[in-house]
Amino acid sequence: MTGPRPVVLSGPSGAGKSTLLKMLLKDYGNVFGFSVSHTTRQPRVGEVNGKEYHFVTRDQMQKEIDAGEFIEHAEFSGNIYGTSKAAVQAVQARNQICVLDIDLQGVKSIKKTDLKPIYISVQAPSIEVLEKRLRDRRTESEESLQKRLNTARVDMELSNEPGLFDLIIVNNDLQKAYSELKEILAEVAPPGVMCDDYPRLQGRES
Repeated sequence: MTGPRPVVLSGPSGAGKSTLLKMLLKDYGNVFGFSVSHTTRQPRVGEVNGKEYHFVTRDQMQKEIDAGEFIEHAEFSGNIYGTSKAAVQAVQARNQICVLDIDLQGVKSIKKTDLKPIYISVQAPSIEVLEKRLRDRRTESEESLQKRLNTARVDMELSNEPGLFDLIIVNNDLQKAYSELKEILAEVAPPGVMCDDYPRLQGRES
């Protein structure tokens, strides 16, 4: 894979990574581009094919996985999610920095590739806060919510594994979390394009 160094955003559902990503693309949409993942789950109300996800059949996705067309994929709650090579290349072809939103299993898969992104984990301050956020959405059944909470507990624990992430953002205050995100992304953005008030961090792998 060629082009600017990508960015991986990971974290459990409800941690706030999607909100942070929307803020980033609103402010710096000319610099960063979102890699739209594929999934076999059905669209939720308001979701648009090709925007939130590429919604495909299981047979279609499995065929493309078998053909080596995916960088990573994982199964959750009976549905497959994954990042295709074509989705990343489409962003890079626009000379944008590609941002991928993937789960912890996907992170470990990408570690085995030559993609070499910046790895960022977004976490809620506690499992109790996460549960409240998920319940307030009113989009989950109780069974689905409990599965997400169980996944989140594992995610929060494993995200502290040394060397797995370049930065862990605890999203207790949205603006503070966004500032932390912009600070690390100033490393990969063209000079002067992003936050000039944030000094470039030194000593990170390039």
